[in-house]
Amino acid sequence: MLKIGIFFGGKDNGTTAKVAHRIQELFGDNATVHNVGNAAKHDVDKYDFLILGTAAWGIGEMHSDWERFIDKLIEADLSTKKIALFGLGDQKMYPESFVDGMGTIFCRMPYKQNVIGYTSTSGYNFYYSTAEKEGNFVGLAIDNDTQKEYTEQRIKDWVEQIKLEAGV
Repeated sequence: MLKIGIFFGGKDNGTTAKVAHRIQELFGDNATVHNVGNAAKHDVDKYDFLILGTAAWGIGEMHSDWERFIDKLIEADLSTKKIALFGLGDQKMYPESFVDGMGTIFCRMPYKQNVIGYTSTSGYNFYYSTAEKEGNFVGLAIDNDTQKEYTEQRIKDWVEQIKLEAGV
């Protein structure tokens, strides 16, 4: 069974942490949650499958803790790891940069071919996102500000999708 590391940037009691812990609950005992503010390269090394998430920071950027952690992450050997991304944002307040933090993490990742869990942009109302590639998000986009009623189902659907794609 794959060992899953869920790494998020944001407050330990914030929405991104809650989403990370909900994802962990759906995976069960083989998944562990880490805040990137306290994580190191060796934490990344021990997992076969990485789930990386960020809160929106500023005008859609990845959380500031990711700025400090991203270089540690890409120093790890990611060549054989499955990777899935999730990002939070507010499409109403920031339609020009919705979930851009997730897009930035994707852009900085080596081995983009290892990224799974792309989701449709259908059902969202924004006009630009660096996390959009060919009509899909590079991961799970969560807008808990204006579409909170969809959050739980989006998480459940996405976890089922990435379980299939990762062979879990």
